[in-house]
Amino acid sequence: MSPRPRAAWPLVAVFTAGYLAAYLLPTIVGRLSTHLGLSAAQAGLVGSALLLSSATAGFTLAGRVERYGSQRPARAGLALAVVGYGCAALAGSVPLVVMGAVIGGLGSGTATAVAAAGIAAQRDPHRTSSLGLLSVSATAGALYLTIPHLGGGHRLPFASIALVALLVWPATARLGGSAPTGSTAPVSGRLPHRRSGLVLAGGMLVWSMAQNALWGVSSRIGVSQAGLSEVTIGAVFAAALGAGLLGVMGAGVLGARLGRAVPIGLGTVIIAGSIVLSSSAAGLGSFATGEITWNTVYPVVLSYLIGLAASLDVRGRWAVLAGSASSVGVACGPVLGSVLSETAGYPVMGLILGAVTLLVAAPVTAVALHTGGRPLVPGSVRRRGGAPAALLAATTGTLSGAVPRMGAPEQAVTEISMPALRRRRLGRNAFRTAGPSGADGQSLPGDL
Repeated sequence: MSPRPRAAWPLVAVFTAGYLAAYLLPTIVGRLSTHLGLSAAQAGLVGSALLLSSATAGFTLAGRVERYGSQRPARAGLALAVVGYGCAALAGSVPLVVMGAVIGGLGSGTATAVAAAGIAAQRDPHRTSSLGLLSVSATAGALYLTIPHLGGGHRLPFASIALVALLVWPATARLGGSAPTGSTAPVSGRLPHRRSGLVLAGGMLVWSMAQNALWGVSSRIGVSQAGLSEVTIGAVFAAALGAGLLGVMGAGVLGARLGRAVPIGLGTVIIAGSIVLSSSAAGLGSFATGEITWNTVYPVVLSYLIGLAASLDVRGRWAVLAGSASSVGVACGPVLGSVLSETAGYPVMGLILGAVTLLVAAPVTAVALHTGGRPLVPGSVRRRGGAPAALLAATTGTLSGAVPRMGAPEQAVTEISMPALRRRRLGRNAFRTAGPSGADGQSLPGDL
């Protein structure tokens, strides 16, 4: 993307509006089950329909945000979120609630796709993604502290998401406008790092599915197994999201000092243990410890995964595709959690999800090692711009702009045709070394 990256805060605002529905999934599913008379599996299906709709929007927009510009799709997504979630909040029948949730999910996915493409174009994608997760965690934490005290059935969570989308609308004025005239064709060209991108997208799908299988039933674990009230569970979730804020801030400060492989690999191992602890909780202590530890590390690993996907393609296509694959995993999570918990019980569900999380850690960490770059030795700069060239420039004092930015696409090479007759007339003496020339066309003394 040739234009200079714009300010990060509008992207952070749009990211918050797009991601908020996934963060509020436990209270949405729980209240649909309690106040609309749905079973746990049926309520999980409604949550999955919402998130699958969000993923569909992301896959549709992958590679097309550059074509339409950021402002129009962002405004369309926020408008769909306001209308869809607003209708779900006002409706009293299950079909209308489901229809509103699906429309709202399309809006959330559109907003998230715009934010992901914009984050990939930033000079530091990891820092911007960390700010986005920081913002959405703070917003969700505030809502978890507020919603249990206000009642409102299923209406309040949907109304909250719609209100946040409405409040974010003015920020879209600071996003990029329409693409220049004449650039109406969708972005073409081969996706860079295709194998690594596919492994990362598949890994994020499974990783997110395991996380949200637990997240979607966490509220029910607290009520039915740990014996906690809704107010206590809301306080635990708020504390967990508050700890997540500290984790994201720590990730932002740490940056790339340890690379991406260490935070992703080690963080995923900690997450797997937290899943097992939370799902087997029998009281407030173990439930709170598992949830707080899990929510502290989860956004840290997610911020590095988002930054890794953004670094694979500066146009943001891998960021959108990997994010959409993650949304599919998020969508399947509540159903998987409901089915496993009803058939095998919460502790066995936790063991299965923990094992799956550990298994997916290996390929995702391998992608981070393969594409993260290593300090270069002389002569190892690749012809294609990317992480190695950028690392060499950073460690050897190369002038700014001497090498492409990390993830920059390879510059196109234009061939100049020369008639065959003209080529035959040119001999070796027709060429000389470059340098300033005198009036007679000869090179001045001292030329190379």
